[in-house]
Amino acid sequence: MSPGVLAELERALGYSKLRRRIPEHDARDFLGSLAEAAALVEDPDEGPPVRSSDPGDDYLIALAASRRAILVSGDKHLLVFSEEIPVDSPARLLERLSEQAR
Repeated sequence: MSPGVLAELERALGYSKLRRRIPEHDARDFLGSLAEAAALVEDPDEGPPVRSSDPGDDYLIALAASRRAILVSGDKHLLVFSEEIPVDSPARLLERLSEQAR
């Protein structure tokens, strides 16, 4: 988790379509718990190894690459890179974890 990811999550949780489903105090509590529990790392200085058609996603690609981590997202702009970078949908990640547990 990085400051940039936390800031984007906070912004997204403030969207009216989410606010109708997630009360403000629940969103605040979730962000606080996540910030406490997550391993916080600096946002990367280097650019991403591939560029998304949505430039706002490039920092996520750069962050995952800099940490050698799997990027987990349902975003179609990111999932198209599954052959080039380690990116999985949440469902695919759960499948992989289930397979490894067997």
